Amino acid sequence: MIMAGGSGTRLWPMSRADRPKQFIPFIAGRTLLQVAADRLDGLVGRDRVYVCTAEEHRGIVRDGLEGVGDEQILGEPCGRNTLPAVGFTAAVLCERDPDAVFAVFTADHLIQPVDVFGDCVRKGFEIAEQLENSLVTFGIKPTHAATGYGYVKVGEGMTGVDGAWGVERFVEKPDVVTAEGFLSDGGYLWNSGMFVWRAQTLLDCIGKYKPELYEGLMKIAAAWNDGDRVGTLERVYPTLEKISVDYGVMEPASADADVTVATVGMEVDWLDVGAWPAYGETVEVDGEGNRVVGRAAMVDSRENLVVCEDESEVVGLVGVEGLVVVRSGGRTLICSKAAAEQIKDLHERIGAEFGAEWL
Repeated sequence: MIMAGGSGTRLWPMSRADRPKQFIPFIAGRTLLQVAADRLDGLVGRDRVYVCTAEEHRGIVRDGLEGVGDEQILGEPCGRNTLPAVGFTAAVLCERDPDAVFAVFTADHLIQPVDVFGDCVRKGFEIAEQLENSLVTFGIKPTHAATGYGYVKVGEGMTGVDGAWGVERFVEKPDVVTAEGFLSDGGYLWNSGMFVWRAQTLLDCIGKYKPELYEGLMKIAAAWNDGDRVGTLERVYPTLEKISVDYGVMEPASADADVTVATVGMEVDWLDVGAWPAYGETVEVDGEGNRVVGRAAMVDSRENLVVCEDESEVVGLVGVEGLVVVRSGGRTLICSKAAAEQIKDLHERIGAEFGAEWL
């Protein structure tokens, strides 16, 4: 299952409500969702690829992914964070196959090389299939003290499985001092947000740690094949607790003796395209460290990212350094790269002051 329901507010103004980042063809002419689906070719057939997204984007997904039909698109009536999304998927898959094992990926990752990714995913499936009550994550070796990612503290190596460890704990987005400590410690991996588990195991964990959420998911599952699928989903889904997989399941499971939480180390180049500086890493750099998409001219300017989506417009920079400048759909963003995480706050303010139509 590919999670494609995020709003991508940190990539505003190119990412907007009617076209979130996962549907923008800004990776060599392909969307992030298409890249994510193509990466699964050879692992599973397209008939076994599911996409969890906003119901309003069903048509975009169906038209953009060859071989993915309506029954494989799980439309959320509203966003409730990642645990309801994966729980929703688990509930539907369990209705179809009580023994289902599924992987969870997101539609905003760039991963190379793909063959190494595939080998790691196969290893994750093997662990989830062989070990009862297991939850498998994928950890990325940190390259810097990132504060925008969660971390996994690895424990003992798993017997008979190279490159896999037990998990001692999860840490959500630490401050810079803590992140630097994790980097020097060497025993922490970035939490990639990718998982493999039995659908029933995940539901059992939700029932144990979040019983009210579980109750809602069971109502949705019960109605899935009885003709009231849409009505039940629209009535129940908005009432589900808004919480992430990490907080709702992975953190309590890592302290639960009845659950095996494992992580598979993924030795890949991994980029979470969640904010403009990360997107900038996909763009060719010039001799002054500038990265440009579209028309832009610069004088005495360094280390800037400029994105000008409209071919009829041009952006000019003079005497500046370390900026993100984005021009898209009659909207303009100017911020320092260091403050890129605050674009989410800016997004909220623009909506409050000027109206949702600008979002």
